[in-house]
Amino acid sequence: MDRIRLIGGNELNGEIAISGAKNAALPLMIASLLTDEPLILQNVPRLADVKQLERILENHGVDIAVHGRRRGEDDMVGQRMTFHAADIVDTTAPYDLVSKMRASFWVIGPLLARCHEARVSLPGGCAIGTRPVDLFLFGLKALGAEIDIDEGYVVAKAPQGGLVGTTITFPKVSVGATHTILMAATLARGTTVIENAAMEPEITNVAECLVAMGARITGIGTRTLTIDGVGRLHGATVDVIPDRIETGTFAIATAMTGGNVLLRGARPEHLQAALDILARTGAQLTVEPEGLRVQRHDGPILPVDVETDPFPGFPTDLQAQFMALMTMSAGTSHIRETIFENRYMHVAELVRFGADIAVDGQVATIRGKTQLKGAQVMATDLRASVSLVIAGLAAKGETVVNRIYHLDRGFEGLEDKLSRCGAQIERVAG
Repeated sequence: MDRIRLIGGNELNGEIAISGAKNAALPLMIASLLTDEPLILQNVPRLADVKQLERILENHGVDIAVHGRRRGEDDMVGQRMTFHAADIVDTTAPYDLVSKMRASFWVIGPLLARCHEARVSLPGGCAIGTRPVDLFLFGLKALGAEIDIDEGYVVAKAPQGGLVGTTITFPKVSVGATHTILMAATLARGTTVIENAAMEPEITNVAECLVAMGARITGIGTRTLTIDGVGRLHGATVDVIPDRIETGTFAIATAMTGGNVLLRGARPEHLQAALDILARTGAQLTVEPEGLRVQRHDGPILPVDVETDPFPGFPTDLQAQFMALMTMSAGTSHIRETIFENRYMHVAELVRFGADIAVDGQVATIRGKTQLKGAQVMATDLRASVSLVIAGLAAKGETVVNRIYHLDRGFEGLEDKLSRCGAQIERVAG
């Protein structure tokens, strides 16, 4: 397996182009199953998860084309891709494909809505908690689907004439379930109301895409979504929003190493809670026409307590990165993880750098140190992987991060983006 090798101690200075959001690109790709016309997506990131979902969609019969680079276009600009599901030839999403990535389970909504049947393997993905699919099935059953579990597959059938709109109140906020039921409801008969819906910017991106395809949706960006079902959807051209998690990751990396970095294309309003917390650590944040500028030149990293929460709160996907920052703060900080019950696997690896971290249930206590030391570490999941890179950027000496295939699932051109800003970082082939 490939590894990443870093020599820490360099400030980050320069410019980083923010890629399209993985967590928006994947459901947008899945939305192509809802129409027999082409869906064109712009700013699609080049990621392992995108490639995996391409294989799954192709198995259903989707034709996929990647458009070439345009004259004068930066090599970090996302891909322009066309997804054309003129004929869905198979409504089964097999285990060998779905087991590699949790989000691929979301195909169940569009397949059930358009084809009135689906057979989808139970999902895989990062081992950061149980993350059950009960809310997905709860919503689909409410729309009239019959659901059975057969040898590790969810077998779903819509009633005669298709899914039927209803009011669905989720007992807890779920991004994946909101995506799935939102897509399924666009072709349901009648009106569907989703209460306690997720409000993440990625949900808004998908909802606006569906509207561009002819769906009738109101309440976008709120906890209540109302969908009036239509007979069919048509093609559209849609931009994938910039990745707020990548934005936060590079902002935290700059705060940890010191320096001055412009995060080009970033949308600060998509992660305001995290930026407010980061500013309290001593980082200087400035919104500019081109994006977000992050600076830290003098003074210590200040300790700040954080609790993860669904949007608009502090994202769980930035928890590991923020913990890395706190390991070098001038004091003691606490992090409470409220979303996933097993998302502290990076703690043992951060301790290898010399960090002082103690975990008690949902709460991690971090006693900051003035200096970390480079170490051999191993990535355990996607966000944990990049927290180790951030620690290595600031640590004294050499750091080697092993099992970086996790990184390739969610961060496009990480080494190139950081090295352009002065980091001493390289990929070592396995």
